[in-house]
Amino acid sequence: MSPKLVNCSYDDYLASFDKFGIHLGLERIEQLLDALGNPHERVPIIHVAGTNGKGSVCAFLLSILQEAGYRVGRYTSPHLLDWRERLTINGEWISDRDLIVALSQVQSAINPELPPTQFEVITAAMWWYFAEQQVDIAVIETGLGGRLDATNVCDRPLVAVITSIGLDHCQQLGNTLEAIAFEKAGIMKPHCPVVIAENDPAVMLALQAQATQCQAHLTCIEAAQPTALGAVWRGLEYELPLLGQHQLINSALAIAAIEQIRNQGWEISDRAIQRGIAQTQWAGRLQWLDIPWQGQTRSILIDGAHNPSAAKYLRNFVDQTFPDQRLIWIIGILNTKDQQGILQALLNPDDMLIVLPVANPATTPPEDLASIAQDFLNQPPQVCHDLQSALAEALAIQQPTDKIIMCGSLYLVSEILSTKFN
Repeated sequence: MSPKLVNCSYDDYLASFDKFGIHLGLERIEQLLDALGNPHERVPIIHVAGTNGKGSVCAFLLSILQEAGYRVGRYTSPHLLDWRERLTINGEWISDRDLIVALSQVQSAINPELPPTQFEVITAAMWWYFAEQQVDIAVIETGLGGRLDATNVCDRPLVAVITSIGLDHCQQLGNTLEAIAFEKAGIMKPHCPVVIAENDPAVMLALQAQATQCQAHLTCIEAAQPTALGAVWRGLEYELPLLGQHQLINSALAIAAIEQIRNQGWEISDRAIQRGIAQTQWAGRLQWLDIPWQGQTRSILIDGAHNPSAAKYLRNFVDQTFPDQRLIWIIGILNTKDQQGILQALLNPDDMLIVLPVANPATTPPEDLASIAQDFLNQPPQVCHDLQSALAEALAIQQPTDKIIMCGSLYLVSEILSTKFN
């Protein structure tokens, strides 16, 4: 049995559901929502799935819709610092009190014979909270996959968005791009608009087949074109604050989704799109972080890059931004991820590498990462066993033109963002 919320924090309460693991399926969430009065039926949504770029697309959408004057719920995962950051209204985290109230409502609705997973509990709380707060619209990111994801309970989203698709979560979703695309395509609903990113040909075929089968209105979106100040997509120019070439397709997807709901009567001006995108923020993704070091301040680049596709995006960014500069990588990766694929995408022979464990029971031992990475490097990796020593090692060897990059897991990003430096 899970503890009562009156006797513990929301962290402890949610942690009590860890034992149920990851079990995809809609039976448990549908039971929960039915007992709660089906709050999801009172919330108009934009539903976002994909392997990479979901969070950025959601961030763009939130900012645009808020700029247009709407009260906007956003649901994303995982969190970096606190469970509350997953549930926001106009960018503000749910309060401690409101999260406890929402979780209490869910707790009272749980059927002991059908215990939910942790993600299902927080997802049910999200639906209840957004309905109670009467948001105008919610931007909902899938947790894992799409077809059997706990967010996939709405029959008629305003629009579904599918971002770039790559190999990740293969244990749950399948070992081929086609299989993963099929799962992501599960958010498509009959006669509802869907916008998708340009993808691998096998992915495109799988998405188009699913759209045809469920009679969804599918539109394939090309990336925006870069400009001196940002980007331009179909004649609309805008500043682009999020770093990386991949934001050209992510911002285009967000604009395309906005166009779809404008066609349904939502009032969103081009100016709101431009101002919304220009004000978008998304922590922990290609973010510069200042670190105090021996009376000075050094800047390091942090990013998740927790699958091979995301690692390629990051490598492309640093190659374009820091040509001919030595890179010092600080990397930790979970044992559920494709460690070799990630390291191979990130590393060039002349790079330097420091490996460390991730603050999660599923971490890959740094010695194992070093063993894999040594085949890609001219110099053997340095093994560290905690964040502080890894940072100290990187800062000690950094030359004036070197760039330090920390990546490999959002848990690692979370750890450094929550670290208090002297």
